[in-house]
Amino acid sequence: MYAIIDIETTGGSQKIHRITEIAIYLFDGTKLVDQFTSLVNPDAFIPPNITRLTGITNEMVAKAPRFFEIAKKIVEITDNATFVAHNATFDYRFVQAEFKRLGYDYSRQTLCTVKLARKYLPGHGSYSLGVLCGDLGININGRHRAAGDALATLELFEILLKKNPNIIDHEIISVKKKAENIAPHLNPEKLLQIPESTGIYYFHDANDDIIYIGKSINIRKRVHEHITRPTTKRATEMLSHITDISYETTGSELIALILEADAIKQHLPKYNKRGRRRTSPYGLFSFEDNEGYTNLAIKKIADTNGTP
Repeated sequence: MYAIIDIETTGGSQKIHRITEIAIYLFDGTKLVDQFTSLVNPDAFIPPNITRLTGITNEMVAKAPRFFEIAKKIVEITDNATFVAHNATFDYRFVQAEFKRLGYDYSRQTLCTVKLARKYLPGHGSYSLGVLCGDLGININGRHRAAGDALATLELFEILLKKNPNIIDHEIISVKKKAENIAPHLNPEKLLQIPESTGIYYFHDANDDIIYIGKSINIRKRVHEHITRPTTKRATEMLSHITDISYETTGSELIALILEADAIKQHLPKYNKRGRRRTSPYGLFSFEDNEGYTNLAIKKIADTNGTP
């Protein structure tokens, strides 16, 4: 199942801008089976240049549902579906960011029709949705509106499917094949279970010893980079010994950094070059201020007992 998705936003950064409209068309490979479209009240001002581009005004979204009011529907309609979009990284990251503000980890397999079109429909001067659809004779009824762009993306996706019926799994298959060649003792299905969340990850060998510990704001992406693009002989050697991968999500890059440093000192993984020292000249200390509030501070450790 494939969820063809397009969003409109107040700007280009998922960290500071918000979604103003979303359209989702659920496609089973041959026909539409469900759909959902809605304006979204972003609780933020829509700049005039964005209104000129999309036609969406502050007045239009004033009484629209806020994202938290439609979040359940988005989760349900995209459940067990691949997230398909034109420039998927943009749409997917925005949707993830909206869910993150609600304290929910939204994770789906993704496919980008820009990347797929470059591979299977070569020779176009531009792969923007407007130009590509014009070249292919796809009519966009409502350019820069979520429903119009999503339906055009759906038509493009159908053309791509005709070019290669197995196109859907090409990214997953690519990772699996590389994993089989580089990490032959690792079940590649493990790679698909890792969430796109902030946290730390552990590589285990056949004895279940931890041989490497890392951290990332997107642990799935980082682990996939390890598996598909080893950069040194040492990294390739490490991958040949991996039999399992485990992870912990932290919700915060700072917590991931602290846990990674502590875990490396505790386990002393063979392939971690940095952080293997058991002691550090600095420590994280808590203290109570004059108003009774607990504070944290990084201070130099004066002795082996950890007294600052």
